[in-house]
Amino acid sequence: MSQQTATAVAETVQRVWGFDTLRPLQSEAIDAALANRDALVVLPTGAGKSLCYQVPPLVADELTVVVSPLIALMKDQVDGLVLNGYPSWGGAAAVHSGCSPAELERAKQMAEDRSLRLLFVAPERLLSTRFESLLSGMPVARFAIDEAHCISHWGHDFRPEYRQLATLRDRYPKASIQAFTATATPRVQEDIVRQLSLRDPAIHVGTFDRPNLVYRVLPRIARDQQIAEILSRHKDEGAIVYCISRKDTEAIAEALRSCDIDARAYHAGLDHNKRRKVQESFINERTDVIVATVAFGMGIDRSNVRCIIHAALPKSVEAYQQETGRAGRDGLEAECVLLHASSDAARWRRLYEMSAAESESGPEVIQAQLALLEEMRAFANGAACRHKALSEHFGQAYENPDCQACDVCLNELDIREDSTDIARKILSCIARLRLHSGLDFGAAHVADVLRGSRAKKILDHRHDQVSTHAILRDHSRDSVMSYINQLIDRGVLERSRGEYPVLILNEASRRVLKGEQTVDIVEPKDTRAPAKTSGELPLSDDEHQLFEALRSLRREIAQQMGVPPYVVFGDVSLREMAAIRPASPERFATIRGVGAQKLESFADAFLERIRSESASLGLKLDSTPAPVVTIRPRPAKKMNPQKALAFERFGEGDSIEQVAEATARATSTIAGYLIEWIERESPKSIDPWVDPQTYQRIADAIRDEDQGRLRPIFDRLDGEVPYEQIRAAIVHLRSQSACTK
Repeated sequence: MSQQTATAVAETVQRVWGFDTLRPLQSEAIDAALANRDALVVLPTGAGKSLCYQVPPLVADELTVVVSPLIALMKDQVDGLVLNGYPSWGGAAAVHSGCSPAELERAKQMAEDRSLRLLFVAPERLLSTRFESLLSGMPVARFAIDEAHCISHWGHDFRPEYRQLATLRDRYPKASIQAFTATATPRVQEDIVRQLSLRDPAIHVGTFDRPNLVYRVLPRIARDQQIAEILSRHKDEGAIVYCISRKDTEAIAEALRSCDIDARAYHAGLDHNKRRKVQESFINERTDVIVATVAFGMGIDRSNVRCIIHAALPKSVEAYQQETGRAGRDGLEAECVLLHASSDAARWRRLYEMSAAESESGPEVIQAQLALLEEMRAFANGAACRHKALSEHFGQAYENPDCQACDVCLNELDIREDSTDIARKILSCIARLRLHSGLDFGAAHVADVLRGSRAKKILDHRHDQVSTHAILRDHSRDSVMSYINQLIDRGVLERSRGEYPVLILNEASRRVLKGEQTVDIVEPKDTRAPAKTSGELPLSDDEHQLFEALRSLRREIAQQMGVPPYVVFGDVSLREMAAIRPASPERFATIRGVGAQKLESFADAFLERIRSESASLGLKLDSTPAPVVTIRPRPAKKMNPQKALAFERFGEGDSIEQVAEATARATSTIAGYLIEWIERESPKSIDPWVDPQTYQRIADAIRDEDQGRLRPIFDRLDGEVPYEQIRAAIVHLRSQSACTK
């Protein structure tokens, strides 16, 4: 980018959006667009993708067509651009099924008088004759494909209509194409480039880690109570609870309302008007808690969502990353909690099979979906830093040894000391029920037997007479169900498929019963409020009261203008106003997010509210804020005795099995400890755990495959090398590489 162009970009960004600087990779993406070069831009939610395609049309005075499946977001983006003053230098419009005749006529008029600079369009309308007619007199300089992962079978949200975009290259040969997405593994990135026929594209992949998000992954024990407790930490703040089914959304919303939490359900079964009202109520901050299926949030640009809860396992790590990414888009701290049970994966599998039967999808589609689901299960059941696991899933190293922002690093998960004893009681009960009745039974029935129920079904089968009846009477039913789910997730118990799944013992079950294998059962500790991990201006109690007054003013102005509150100002701007308390338009103009148009439109109203509220609270104007807090220091975590012993034994070269026996921990847990030990100690050799020949095979496979993605390497090795050995070798290779730099 030439100095002249860089200056024009900087002036435009300051004038329209009120930003002094661009975020990482925004400049590179804008440069590629201005050079009319094809590009793939992968930036996480909240990293500012939209600016990458909104700035070039103003600087180059050319038309950019933005392809997006998110109709609600199109309207909000156009409204926001108008509010920023975009039409003063070039018009923005949208064309989709929700447009009014007046909006369509406006877009047509701007195209005819060649003032149109940014046009949003849904993919199904893009290639229509009517659309081509609209642009017949105005050349398209570039296409920006938003949510580009939708074009790939390997993406988490594949949409058949996106495949039509492959014809853009032939129909508009002179236009460049820039593809944008928040979630794409290396495999999906390659597929996007291939499907869109991108020519020598510039590839810009941002950092996937979101340090301002606190991740927690917990066994689902008492769903409604757990969700209510989490939401109690976010009173009067935006929150989304994601569910698998419509029925779940209704049930959870009703349960929350009974706890005096104003929650609204959202799903495809509601009529269009009701869905629109619920969505608008959330966007406009009249409702703070939405309980929804995963469709909700696509196109929701509310920047101050402070909590995302998954009431069940998401369908993929990519979906989880995108859905949790809707929290804290403004960069301020937010909490993301996943509640899961082993039955969740079975529910997704049934939905995939039903969908495939109805749509006649090819087997490759459902196999891709199941592979993504299995990766999600592995993430949920892992015991490694959540930020690290997510970063490495997307092919990026995570060097921070302690993120200070997940349940693992905050040491919030307890392993029950009697885990293996509980596991044996459950497995023994299942075995005895089969011996007694010659039948297998479901998890609910087994849990009732273990707790000593005398329900009719139990008495009819005479299961009150088996020796394991009431053996776990001191544990709640929810806890026992959680134990059973965890045993399934750890592979020492299986659940049959079908309409009425039953519990089945396997070889691992028998090893546990014989005392040859241990098992870990996790229980959450009492969680604390989410850590403040992102940079923000700390506010005193009085300043926070001023912040709330400014939020109220923002809502009033937004309601008068018919736009979402975040379009007026984001929370970051309001926090800065509350901390600095500008007394003049000149000082107000220095607030982040205050551009020329917003200074003219809103300065008087906000300065007056700041003056009046500050006077009543005894706060001085034109304050110098306290230093920005980047990370709240925490005391160093104390390593638990079992892990410390394991690290000591690894140093002596003991095998995983030997260490598991010495520590009374499951081999899966010890395998995780080994990875941590290798990362920490960087030993010259890992021969005791991966023999030299296997190590070399793994190293060769990594050179030919996508490093960090285990499944391709596993397949290349013909499934002969366990995942634990592959993971250990990868970590060791990285540690050796780092040591030589």
